[in-house]
Amino acid sequence: MTLVNADGSAVEKELTAFLAGRTGTEPTAEQDLFGTGVISSMFALELVVHLEDEYDIEIVGPDLSRQNFTSVRAMAAMVLRLRAPGAGSPGA
Repeated sequence: MTLVNADGSAVEKELTAFLAGRTGTEPTAEQDLFGTGVISSMFALELVVHLEDEYDIEIVGPDLSRQNFTSVRAMAAMVLRLRAPGAGSPGA
């Protein structure tokens, strides 16, 4: 299910549902997912694949930073940035 015209709240909702289904925990938008143990570094790799497939984006280089995966809101912001016309990694 690709959310073609997804806005930030739609992406956050989908990511929250995905995380809840995979981890059994429904995080808040700002919750530190690593700090609270909701996701591990290994699960972050699965998140990369999910986001790339779900939103037809490519997450490479600087976008693979832990900072972009620290919360649902951070991931949603990255998705929206990468889906924007002419998008790419910052500084690319």
